[in-house]
Amino acid sequence: MRICRIAHAGGTSYASWEGEEFAELADPFAPRPRHTGTRISPAAARLLAPAEPRTVVGMAHNTGAADRALPPAAFLKAARSVVGPGAAVRLPDDAGRTVAEGELALVIGRETTGVRPADLLSCVLGLTVANDVTDRSAQRDDPLWTAAKSRHTFTPVGPWIETGLDAADLQVTVTVNGVEASRASTAGLARDPGEILAYVARLMPLGPGDLVLTGAPGPEAPLRAGDAVGVRIGGLGELGNPVEAWHARQGAAA
Repeated sequence: MRICRIAHAGGTSYASWEGEEFAELADPFAPRPRHTGTRISPAAARLLAPAEPRTVVGMAHNTGAADRALPPAAFLKAARSVVGPGAAVRLPDDAGRTVAEGELALVIGRETTGVRPADLLSCVLGLTVANDVTDRSAQRDDPLWTAAKSRHTFTPVGPWIETGLDAADLQVTVTVNGVEASRASTAGLARDPGEILAYVARLMPLGPGDLVLTGAPGPEAPLRAGDAVGVRIGGLGELGNPVEAWHARQGAAA
């Protein structure tokens, strides 16, 4: 099932995409999600971030086989840094070198703690696309990476959640202004999604709608104001966002 979160004249809803229209869902995280009977035309709807997480976790140094020699490590991103497809990534005027990292994200489907790698499918509602925007300059000075990872709009996610998709070997492509900047497969990650979930769930409780970013399998892509950044994952679609300058103190676009 393709699960979306949409804004429309009646408010905000979760819905499944039925090929020509959205079919509203009562609760996508229920054991057996049911439709309400309401249908919404795509012309009357706007895609939002497909989940409303309370917790967003990313995996550090999980890019390739060499990182397997390092102990696993995770970091937190502010839940309020999450934005949806089409929303602007705002580069604050006090930010340094800022990059895009295309990543596969796990959308947690139930209360999850102390699980095994084999429990992945029973814990995850589905998969989505994420862009782990990072201020590399701030990262050097902050051992917790908060200043680097949690700025407003630094976690674009979308365009939807796909259920039942195998996460083992998905192609992740990052483009900037339509030019390919990175292409790699999730098969190259140092730790697979099941291992990642088991590790994170030992550190903290997770719940419905929470996001676990699995790490960038390919190189980062530098971002500048005026760019258009895209992250595409095979079977999951493409997440696209414009990039704009932002006056952090005044709270206004340049």
